[in-house]
Amino acid sequence: MMNEPKARDAEHRVSTNPPEPEKPSADRALEALDACARVAERGGFVAPPPAFVGDFALVELPKLRASFERVIMARHPEEGLDALLAAGALDAMLPEVKAMVGFGDGEWRHKDVWKHTKQVVRQSVPRIEVRWAALLHDIGKIKTRRILPNGEVHFHGHAEVGASMFDRLQNRTRLFVGEDALGARIRSLILHHLRASQYDGTWTDSAVRRFAKEMGECLGDLFDLSRADITTKRPERKRKGLESISELAARVRDVREMDAKIPPLPKGLGTAIADRFAIAPSPKLGAVMKQLKDKVDGGDLEAQRELDYYLDAIAELGLLTAP
Repeated sequence: MMNEPKARDAEHRVSTNPPEPEKPSADRALEALDACARVAERGGFVAPPPAFVGDFALVELPKLRASFERVIMARHPEEGLDALLAAGALDAMLPEVKAMVGFGDGEWRHKDVWKHTKQVVRQSVPRIEVRWAALLHDIGKIKTRRILPNGEVHFHGHAEVGASMFDRLQNRTRLFVGEDALGARIRSLILHHLRASQYDGTWTDSAVRRFAKEMGECLGDLFDLSRADITTKRPERKRKGLESISELAARVRDVREMDAKIPPLPKGLGTAIADRFAIAPSPKLGAVMKQLKDKVDGGDLEAQRELDYYLDAIAELGLLTAP
């Protein structure tokens, strides 16, 4: 029979053994994600139950994405994003977003990127591609920040770097697998999110036409994202930024209306091309005319100019020798 001191020692050894670590649980992750979504929907931040990195990895991808979208599409997405951060979901699934937390916080050189991002998400129109782009549009800033000796801060190329980071994010998480069009639109918005803010009144109609063509179906989303991206606390600066974007949008509409009413090429151009280059009416002549029209539509050539303008362009661009 074990004597009493030895028995107490054995009990002590048993009682001080470390507890078994909890096993990863998809249910625990879903509970945390649901709590984050409810914070975003109702407002009033309350820290959600934390989960482990391994927990989130067990959640089915459609459910995981749906949870994130409940947060970013809600009325209080900034509070929901803070909840995702507290739950460990950003660390586990979107480290590119987690890296923005505290980046610039307390520094006089530039605004806090995480606070700015949350504000952009909240200010964005609640369309899924715009909200995702708002969340991810500045992820490239982490890798591109440069502080000059005079204290100026630059993030040159952060849009391009951000688009490349989105590619890697998609390859890793497969968040938009099976929805290539949505993924491509989000990537395009990240890549071009600065374009509208670069507009000034000196842009020619051709430049506006080219910009609109390059943006394609993303144009409306881009304007909405650009408006949301204005987070300055200076009222006059904000007003000017919004007015500039509205002016660009109006000019795009005007150019499109003008192009719809006026043929891009002047009358008699086909005959002039045939005479100048000794080309009989043929598919070859039609192909040259189409190339000229495409150049005008793309903003590379101006519409409704004199005939010699297009004849010279044919020679300079080598359209007759192009395959």
